[in-house]
Amino acid sequence: MKKKDKQTLSSKSFPPSGKLKGSFYPKKELAQIVISACYQFNIETVVISPGSRNAPLTIGFSNHPEIETLSLVDERCAAFFALGIAQQTRKPVAVLCTSGSALLNYYPAIAEAFYSNIPLVIISADRPKHLIDIGDGQTIRQENVFQNHILFSANLIENEKYKTRNAQLIGEALQISVSQQGPVHINVPFDEPLYETVSELTAFNFPHISLSSLDNSHINYNKLGHIWNSAKKKMILVGVNYPDAELHKLMDLYAEDESVLLFTETTSNLRHRKAIDSIDQLIFSLSDAEFEDLKPDILITFGGMIVSKRIKKFLRAYPPKYHWNIDARKATNTFFCLSEFIQIAPVNFFAHFNQFITPLKSNYQPKWINFRDERRKKHTRYFKNLKHSDFKVFEQVLESIPAICQLQISNSSIIRYAQLFSIKEAVHIFCNRGTSGIDGSTSTAIGAAFASKNSTVFITGDLSFFYDSNALWNKNIPADFRIILINNSGGGIFKIIPGPATTNALEYFETPHCLTAEHLCKMHEFEYQQASSIETVKKELKNFYKSSEKPRILEIFTPSLENDTILKEYFKYIQ
Repeated sequence: MKKKDKQTLSSKSFPPSGKLKGSFYPKKELAQIVISACYQFNIETVVISPGSRNAPLTIGFSNHPEIETLSLVDERCAAFFALGIAQQTRKPVAVLCTSGSALLNYYPAIAEAFYSNIPLVIISADRPKHLIDIGDGQTIRQENVFQNHILFSANLIENEKYKTRNAQLIGEALQISVSQQGPVHINVPFDEPLYETVSELTAFNFPHISLSSLDNSHINYNKLGHIWNSAKKKMILVGVNYPDAELHKLMDLYAEDESVLLFTETTSNLRHRKAIDSIDQLIFSLSDAEFEDLKPDILITFGGMIVSKRIKKFLRAYPPKYHWNIDARKATNTFFCLSEFIQIAPVNFFAHFNQFITPLKSNYQPKWINFRDERRKKHTRYFKNLKHSDFKVFEQVLESIPAICQLQISNSSIIRYAQLFSIKEAVHIFCNRGTSGIDGSTSTAIGAAFASKNSTVFITGDLSFFYDSNALWNKNIPADFRIILINNSGGGIFKIIPGPATTNALEYFETPHCLTAEHLCKMHEFEYQQASSIETVKKELKNFYKSSEKPRILEIFTPSLENDTILKEYFKYIQ
């Protein structure tokens, strides 16, 4: 594993000689082209899974003095680990694997990167075309295999006469990954021999392609401002959003406007004393008349996927007259009422739009903020005498988290519990909501912890954790990484959502088990703690975040048969 200074240039240059000298580089020219391109286009980290067909690239990357290489055996974990690094650095990270089914294990992370706008470069070794579909081992049809969830596929050919074509395709792929913030695939076929080396890496020319930039001149801020200023009830709903201090400041104007309701999900990383940050807590059990009163004239949405099913149901049933979706890449018509897609980065939109709007005196925000505050009071009272459960554990854990840290949250019931709490403002929150799957949450959190300067806390459920247990098979896990594993012995969400409990097949949805993380911790050298009551949770959390020589897991066992009832009673209590 090699560390290096960060580069700020758009591309890097080779020495004047055009060659980079080192100990070992692949003799194969095609491998040299790929490695040279990655270096010149600022790929700083490559996560490699072992194999033989990818040997030329493994040799070259691992011996390159300016590229950091990390080794992970499990390709699915490797891809999510790389995703976590790219999530934090917001720069493309490459993953490299051998030929055959190894490549297919990348797909879940590729889909997540595609829907979460995370730059990921997939480099797969392949066999040449004359060996495809003839019965040769470890061989599948790899070209365009990710076509439904990839921004660009570069299918290379190992032949001297295709050198220019190969360089163009690789350069285009890498530039698209950066400019469009998403996954690209470079498929590299190699014939044998695979292990021949030379002492120099040759430089190649990679043309900078003309990538279309956003034309914001068509946005009629005067018209939009007039519509906004004429409306009495406005709502801004923010989904998954990377922490952005400038955007946070720009949103203050709306939070202080009495005609605007600011709805922020946990993953929005936007906090304000006048924001409604526990959406389900507010809108659960509203009457038709109350929903009609809450219904906005204008809805602005930005950010990624929305977690709250209730807000989606509400806005589909009570659509606003205007729905403006703001995004630099693609429109999202989540509520089936999109009237205007404004293609621009949200921070740039609001920097301009704020000059055209006028705050209005209104009872819209004050009424619903008062409603929110009453619900919060009931929320607090409910927890005073609440017994040990998933819900109670969340209260204890979120209160214990360090003021400045990165919080990674797994999917399913875990992110939904988190949505019912106000979380400390300095805590940055991340969750794989692109596809909302439980696969890869731990691997992503570890990648993020590896890349982050701040300590990382990961809250996960048992099924998500055990599903991705190979994530712990990673020598790059920081000692300050912390996992809080809430173990309710199965998929508790299937007792919460309507339907599964009425089918006489609940065990197939819930997947009950008696597993614990204790032996995994011994095997992967994690410090292990456990708790199973309010008192022991409090005790174990007391020193959980203190510095240590190894990463730690706190496994908290909760009563599987009571968790769903406690949550359902909560919603009855606060209405």
